Order: sequence, then C-alpha cells, then structure tokens
Amino acid sequence: MASQARLRLLPSARCLFDEPIQVKVAGLRSRQVVSLRASSTDDKGTVFSSAATYRANGNGEIDLKRDPSLSGSYVGVEPMGLLWSMTPDSLHKRLQKINALNPSMVKFSVHEEAGEGRILAEATNERILMGDGVIRVPVKEGNIRGVLFTPPGRGPFPAVLDLYTFGGGLSEKRASLLASRGFLVLTVALYGHDDLPKNIKEIHLDYLEEAVEFLKKQTKGSSKKVGVISLSKSGDLALSVASYLPDVEATVWINGCSANVALPLYYKKRQIHSALMFDLKKVIPTESGAFNTKYVLNNPLAEENKGSLIPIERAKGHFLFVASEDDLNWDSKAYVDEMVERLKRHGKEKFESVSYPGAGHYLEPPYGPYCPSSFHGVLGRPVLWGGEPKSHAAAEVHMWKKIQDFLRNHLSSDAAQNRAKL
Repeated sequence: MASQARLRLLPSARCLFDEPIQVKVAGLRSRQVVSLRASSTDDKGTVFSSAATYRANGNGEIDLKRDPSLSGSYVGVEPMGLLWSMTPDSLHKRLQKINALNPSMVKFSVHEEAGEGRILAEATNERILMGDGVIRVPVKEGNIRGVLFTPPGRGPFPAVLDLYTFGGGLSEKRASLLASRGFLVLTVALYGHDDLPKNIKEIHLDYLEEAVEFLKKQTKGSSKKVGVISLSKSGDLALSVASYLPDVEATVWINGCSANVALPLYYKKRQIHSALMFDLKKVIPTESGAFNTKYVLNNPLAEENKGSLIPIERAKGHFLFVASEDDLNWDSKAYVDEMVERLKRHGKEKFESVSYPGAGHYLEPPYGPYCPSSFHGVLGRPVLWGGEPKSHAAAEVHMWKKIQDFLRNHLSSDAAQNRAKL
C-alpha cells in the first residue's frame, strides 16, 4: 500500500538562512517510528547530513517543535536540530557559502526505520541569503575590493563594514543576511580576491579607512557614523578601526584578540602595531588530526608584546564583545576580561559583553551546521574550534539578535527607521 505520509515545512519552504522553520509530518501509522533526515551540499561540493529517530503520536503525526528525537544526530526536543547537527561527509570541513546569490538547499526526508529505510515523504527547504529586494553590487573602487548589500526601500539604513580576514577571498553570508535585516553592509576582501595579492605579509589600516569612507558616502546610509562587525583575526582589525579612525560608532568583536595578531599593522606607511605571534610548541595534536591551539598565542600583556596591544581606550564609539567560553582557537574570554578591565580603568563605559558556555570559536548567523574543526588560514592545518553542538547553536541564535539590536541602537538615525522585510 502506498504511503500517505506528508512532510510540511512551515510557514514556507522558502525562507532566509537565519530564520527557523517548523517541520511537521502527518499521515503515518499511530505510534510509527521513523527516521527524519536532512542533507545539503555547499558551494564546494561537501555534503552535510543529519538523521534523528522519532515516534509519531496516536494520530500518526510528528511535530519537531513538540516531539523529542529518540536517537540519532541529537536527542530531545530540538525544532532546528536537523539543521545545526548536520555533519560533513569528510573531516574538517565547514559549510562554505561563497556567493550570496546561491541559496542553501536543504532536503528533508522521512524514512521507514525498518529494512532499507524506504523514503515515505520528502520536501526541500530553500534557505536564501538575500531577502527579496536586497541589491548586491560588487565594489571595485580605489583600493577597495568587496560587495555592497543594500536593503530594499528608501532608507536611511545603518551602515556596517563586515570584516573577515584569513582564508582569503570574500565572505558574503553574514553581510547579505544583515542587509536582509535592514542594514547597508559592505564586506571587503584583504587578499585572494579579484586582483588582490594571493597572500599578504602586512595589513594597512588605510585600506579599511578607505572602506569606512566609502560607506559614509552611500546616500542610503542613516548617518555619517558606521559600524564594524568582525570574527577571529578580524576582531583585532575592528578594534584598530574603532581606536584610530573617526566616525566608527559601533564595533562588534566576536572571538577575537585584544592585540594585533600574526601580521604587522601599518598606517600612513608607518608601522603602528607589531604582530603578536604564536608559540607552535604549544600546539596540541588530537586523534582527529585537528590541532588544539587554545594556548599557542603569546601573552599580549607581556612587556615584549606591548607593541601589539591595541589602545581601545582611545575609541569614541561603543563596543559589543562576544566570547565563546569553549573557544579552542584561542582564549577569547580572557581577552574580553582584559579589555573590559582596561576600559573600566580608563573610565570608559561604552561597552557591553556577552559570553557563551559550551560555544566554540566559529560563531556565525544561526541554523547552519555546527563546525567542530576545519582548515586554519594561518597554521595551514586543521584546528579544533571547540564547543558542543547544541550549546553552540543556541549561542548563535542569541548572538544574532543581540548584534542586530546593538547595531540598530547605536547607528539608526531614528527608532522608526525603515526595516527590510522578506
């Protein structure tokens, strides 16, 4: 007899990448045990997948908002568990979404538990990175190489510079999603994109200053003030932008360092910060083949490293520090504690901080697969990022809302500013 099972994705099979969906199954036998699966292929061809076992209720229905997974990639009531628990088909890979024009296609399916797990029902979730009406324009002006995302509507919109650093190339996912939430966002590449060099040995603050000035000139920007959002190595660049350049009103620092790391920083052809370096003898190998690098960075407070410490007490704008307590890339929480203590010592109050137990280094917009390890742009080998999948996923949801609230509060020209809607 043909299966009557139906798989529904609510409120729609098409949504923004950072939006939750409700997964419901109907038409099963009373108390039938089935396997729910999800799979998706990223822009590099890596396949990510998850599976969880569920028991239907007396009416032959399953609702992931209500019903617990009994076993599989996760257990318990986890409405978005099939997404964040997806794992790659090869070790040390993270989901790569290179171009914001390409949606993330997730195939959901319901399978019989017995035998070969015959498919009973399936549905596809199109998770788009750009909301309807968002305009994507590649930027090649002066020295700047990047992409500008503009929300639909007249604006004005809060303007944000999105910084990613290592790995080369351009990262569009976070920038396009912020634009879909009503921000004017410029994401820039530092190397390995367009006609930029393949690798770099130093970074020039002048380039980031040019990017800030470009954003300030955009007619749909809400004011002459801009925000900066960063992650990892780009965290220290964001601190330098906030400390040395005018008109930076709001800086989001996610799991970065308080000192200038790995590459010397120049401004007006003069070195303003030496590079805080690594002690590779402190790298800890693990059975997975990835390395634990939590304590390999030299101490930024040591006298010989003071030249790398960024003087954030000079900054005029506001800071949001976000730290994962189980970051294995480096000790982000310790850097936050040091910066908060230093700002207080200088009588500065324009900061807030949040830390997440059980979260790892790679905090991104929510509902993507948790990434325990991947290739490290500086070390040239796979490293552990830390964290536990469920806690990390919850941290991403909380952080994403907090970031948007922070940027709106400090960059909006008025509270009733035009919000972009999908």
